Amino acid sequence: MSLRDCLPLIVFVIVATATPGGATALATASGAHFGYRRSVPYMMGIAAGLGTMAAAAAAGLGGIVQASPNLQSALKLMGSLYLAWLAWRIARSASPHAGSALRKPIGFAGGVWMLWQNPKGWAMTLGAAASFAVIAHGPMRLAALLGISFAVAAMASLSLWCIAGLALARVLRSQGQWRCFNGVLALLLVASVVAMWLP
Repeated sequence: MSLRDCLPLIVFVIVATATPGGATALATASGAHFGYRRSVPYMMGIAAGLGTMAAAAAAGLGGIVQASPNLQSALKLMGSLYLAWLAWRIARSASPHAGSALRKPIGFAGGVWMLWQNPKGWAMTLGAAASFAVIAHGPMRLAALLGISFAVAAMASLSLWCIAGLALARVLRSQGQWRCFNGVLALLLVASVVAMWLP
């Protein structure tokens, strides 16, 4: 398999993981409130969740999720409630130094769970599995290729969003600025919940 064969997949996973959404908004908030080092477990959880989801989609599990409307609805509802709760916590936060509602960063398990309950994530990785099946010989090789590609791209893009949050934290001085920043991030998270319910 040549680099030329993999280039469309590389472009796809970079775009898919770098575009704003719930995970990127949370990475930005985590970077601003806790710094890069303390945000690593969350980012690794998201990367592992997306990588294993992509591998599972390539291996066939994604088809089960896509074929079961009840399972999709249950995942969507649980994910929406979880993200709405996180948005509420972020919106209530002040600066990291003022007894904020965000007392500790989301951990590895929270990152994995956030990805695995997202039906749009399943649709994206299943679409990738279908679109790029021709570049790998067999479902297990495709699962490994997609899993590694999505995990690496997710970790890289979330790192950039986290560093952006860390840089913003150095600019924000007043409690009002922090409340505005946290309000914008909370609204972005709510927007990702709304997008999850759109056809």
